[in-house]
Amino acid sequence: MSSVLQKPEIEARVVRKVARRLIPFLGLAYFVNYLDRTNIGLAKLTMSEELGLTETMFGLASGLFFIGYLLFEVPSNLALHRFGARRWIARIMLTWGIIAAAMAFVPNAGSLYTLRMLLGIAEAGFFPGVLLYLTLWFPRAYRVRLMGLFLLALPVSSALGAPLSSAIIQYWDGLFGLSGWRVMFLIEGIPAVVLAVVTWFYLTDRPSQATWLDEDEKVWLTRELESEATESGSHISGSVRRAVTDSRVWMLGLVYFGITYGLYSLSFFLPSIVAGFKKTFDTDFSLFTTGLIVAVPFAVGAVAMVLWSRHSDRTGERIWHVAIPTLIGAVSIPIALYMQSPLTTMIAVTVNAVGVFCALPVFWYLPSTFLTGAGAAAGIAVVNSVGNMSGFGAPYVTGWLFDATGNSRAGLWVVGAVMLVAVVLVLVLRSRVSPTRSAEDVGGEVVAAHH
Repeated sequence: MSSVLQKPEIEARVVRKVARRLIPFLGLAYFVNYLDRTNIGLAKLTMSEELGLTETMFGLASGLFFIGYLLFEVPSNLALHRFGARRWIARIMLTWGIIAAAMAFVPNAGSLYTLRMLLGIAEAGFFPGVLLYLTLWFPRAYRVRLMGLFLLALPVSSALGAPLSSAIIQYWDGLFGLSGWRVMFLIEGIPAVVLAVVTWFYLTDRPSQATWLDEDEKVWLTRELESEATESGSHISGSVRRAVTDSRVWMLGLVYFGITYGLYSLSFFLPSIVAGFKKTFDTDFSLFTTGLIVAVPFAVGAVAMVLWSRHSDRTGERIWHVAIPTLIGAVSIPIALYMQSPLTTMIAVTVNAVGVFCALPVFWYLPSTFLTGAGAAAGIAVVNSVGNMSGFGAPYVTGWLFDATGNSRAGLWVVGAVMLVAVVLVLVLRSRVSPTRSAEDVGGEVVAAHH
């Protein structure tokens, strides 16, 4: 009887301690990561004229990031699995910070293209590496809610980053003799370099090495994770080849492609859509006001993400918690095209953002239902690589359609269609993964009741 009572107590204590140690720091790193990846969307408002960029050229510059990213994603994640998260994540952050800051000095479109591709190469492996890292520290029952807290950095990065970036562009124009958008790239690249140094000393590769855990806590967590890794015969563990050839991995990648197609279209082009209100609705917003308006959908999406991921954990259901918000996002974004005011347009865009952000944390639970070990390193990287092809396709296709048609309607109809395909695929996957309530999920609820 005492051992039965002891497990929930130590389980709650260990998970709480690990979460407090890792989630805020990794969330901060992801905040900076996503800001450096997408701040080009706000830079565009003044950068395009200075560098002579058309909408298609801007879409190409935004999307080239993902070419380098995709080429080095799987090798980078395998390197993290081999050398350890502390060293590899620090290396990633150092190189991406230097390149992000260097974008302040691009003289022309060609240089911008080159640095965007190099930035993708430098960042490759960070996000899937962190996802893999979290599976080494948290039992399966807790991963959706804690993944939701980590991924909260994504909408928060846009909600805070949009007004921050626009304020730098508007009010610090001329600082160091640079245009405002150049100052923004320089200043927002520095935090990644600083965090790289902190990462080297702060992160711990595995629970068994954690000096900040008590001995009984290290033993319990190590045994719990090892037990989960071996409990299912359907898991792909040590085989990289099996992981990268498994059809479930590629289908998950296509689902992620659909979800992130909506995400990147919003991130890269929402500032331009808001700026376009001047022509459509005869409004006139300053750069800073534009940044504040852009922040609203992401702020609402952040709140919805936390609530939705908690609901998924509470019910133990996963597939519909991905399909329903993705469907809402798919339907809402074309509706935004036919609204008759800036307010109603932004309401529809906000509903789309809520759909995208609610789907993300629950989606990333699905790979862990059948991937562990080196198989997880390769499989998660493949899912992320396939999904992030949308990072090239979404801005390039949206920009090209804008140039071809003179408005954003065609591009946003494509966003809705691609997200709708993702809904169909995730429902097809329902019978091929096992994301249903498990004994661990029920145990997690028991422990949560003690909080």
